[in-house]
Amino acid sequence: MSRSAVLIGLGAAVPPRAVDNAELERHLGLDDHWIRSRTGIDRRHWADPGTATGDLAVDAARRALDSAGGGADMLVLATSTPDHPMPATAPYVAARLGLGTVAAFDVSVACAGFVYGLASAAGAIAAGIAERVLVVGADIWSTRLDLKDRSTAIIFGDGAGAAVLRAGDPSEPGALLGFDLGGDGALKDLALVPGGGSRQRSAPEGTSEADDHLTMRGKETFTHAVRRMGESSAQLLEKIGWSAAEVDRVAGHQANSRILHTVADVLGVDRDRMLIHLDRVGNTSAASIPLALTDATVHGRLAPGHRVLMTSFGGGLSWGSAALTWPSLQVSEVLHAEPAAHSDEKGTTA
Repeated sequence: MSRSAVLIGLGAAVPPRAVDNAELERHLGLDDHWIRSRTGIDRRHWADPGTATGDLAVDAARRALDSAGGGADMLVLATSTPDHPMPATAPYVAARLGLGTVAAFDVSVACAGFVYGLASAAGAIAAGIAERVLVVGADIWSTRLDLKDRSTAIIFGDGAGAAVLRAGDPSEPGALLGFDLGGDGALKDLALVPGGGSRQRSAPEGTSEADDHLTMRGKETFTHAVRRMGESSAQLLEKIGWSAAEVDRVAGHQANSRILHTVADVLGVDRDRMLIHLDRVGNTSAASIPLALTDATVHGRLAPGHRVLMTSFGGGLSWGSAALTWPSLQVSEVLHAEPAAHSDEKGTTA
């Protein structure tokens, strides 16, 4: 009998500090109405000094494990803002969670990371490599923002979301029914952090502080996001035999409300079926889909039996979609993450 990955737990966290649009006015000269009309964002959360991506990942992961009622024998962390260039952050997160010496690795495909993480987990379960996989999407982009750059500073927030998958039957509620993944490296410059890698460090010319900031060509990114999420979603729906009319909820990457609404229009799905959470947390990159799913579950927008489409787009370029019938889950509210308080980086806390 074939083995499928079945969703059995969710958890999410954002840092305590909420940054509303008014706080950004003095940096950018943009008023609240302008920001909301262009992005749909009212506020975002930024991590305080001393809080790293791994800290948020641990917080969201603990809630997901509590939701699932147990542990995991593999951990996949989707992030583009790891604690260090090397080693991967996932083993550190696994150690702090008390998971022992489980397989743990990072996936770096920007905002498409959570869907890629789900696909990696589903493959491991199907192959018999793992029985229960913890998939975490976490990013702290506030440390990579130029607060004078209106194309990025108003959009990005920090956060983490996590899901637990177990081996199960394809006919079960919560079983992941299929994936569609893609990428186009020829367009990598649309969203890019130039510094920090071997490309910059091997260059003959000097470096600058600006190299460490996220750059993004907004209008082009908007166009490609709509196209790729629309095409990927349509291809997946055809593969699994769903029509657009049968989709009850769409959990799209929470980049911009106009992108989400346009994707709904392209697919022929009513806009009110699109889950929107970015108004309260901004674009949280790899964390955005699990954050939106957690919020929708807690507030009753997602119910058992709903047919759910997830679709994402990020730098790379990378994109991906996944689908499932929503199961019954016990999920806690998206709460503020606890401030980091570590005596060292070995998993101990003060």
